[in-house]
Amino acid sequence: MWRYRAFKSVQSVVERLPRSLAYALAVLAARLAWRFSPLARPRLEYNLKIACPELETDPRELRRLSWLNFRNHAKAYADLMMLPRTSVETMRPWLKVQGMEYLEQARAIGKGVLVVSCHMGSYEVVSAIWSATLTPVSLFAEELEPRALFEWYRDTRARLGISVLTLDTGGLRRVLQALRDEEMVVTAIDRDIVGTGHPMPFFGRLAPIPLGPAAIALRTGTPIFPVCVYRLPDDTYQAEGAPLVFAKDTGDPRGDQIRATEQVLRQLENFIRRHPEQWHVPHAIWANSP
Repeated sequence: MWRYRAFKSVQSVVERLPRSLAYALAVLAARLAWRFSPLARPRLEYNLKIACPELETDPRELRRLSWLNFRNHAKAYADLMMLPRTSVETMRPWLKVQGMEYLEQARAIGKGVLVVSCHMGSYEVVSAIWSATLTPVSLFAEELEPRALFEWYRDTRARLGISVLTLDTGGLRRVLQALRDEEMVVTAIDRDIVGTGHPMPFFGRLAPIPLGPAAIALRTGTPIFPVCVYRLPDDTYQAEGAPLVFAKDTGDPRGDQIRATEQVLRQLENFIRRHPEQWHVPHAIWANSP
């Protein structure tokens, strides 16, 4: 419970600050975390070197990218903390969208939209705007401890029209219903949170990758829409979509799931290579990680 009290103490201050001051405080916290984190920074830099092998021989650039990564992620946390006092109308000017034609193509099929992405940017901003202007949006989220912290995340997102789905059987039922209602579901596959991922090449090295989104797409006929969200220099956001991926039924469910997931991974790799300073994954993804 102390974690929740500490979070709420900071959050209650941040939500009352002007955005520029909230970001200044976030950057200060990022600087401390970047300098003193015992595992987060080494794991992040390990992952960045796999995604961008040229960083192995360029320690100065690796150091620069890891710092920018921490800074961008801290600002995303500030955005999250400010959500209780931020309206969708306020957030709309912050979002630019590239690849909207793919989203419209997916919606025209009439089987919902399954957005699959990676841990990059602030999906609360994008999801809130899309939920208010296009269709209801649901986000998959791991259950945080303590429970009170998870409930704060869930309730804050709900105020903006975003449903939070847990990674369990109940969450899966709600996903299927949301897609039947032609809604949008957002998830990420660059981390195997529940430990059931299938070993697949990710930046050329085997990593456990969740097959769940492809399994859902195969079952429902819903198109998969690869998307990334990243921060621009003026602290607005760019949502960038790639061509749709369709899970094709060949009578081999496992193989069909793997093939569709491989297509999505190639798009995510492309996003990450172009914006490594935005891909915040201070977690063990590959074997031999710190």
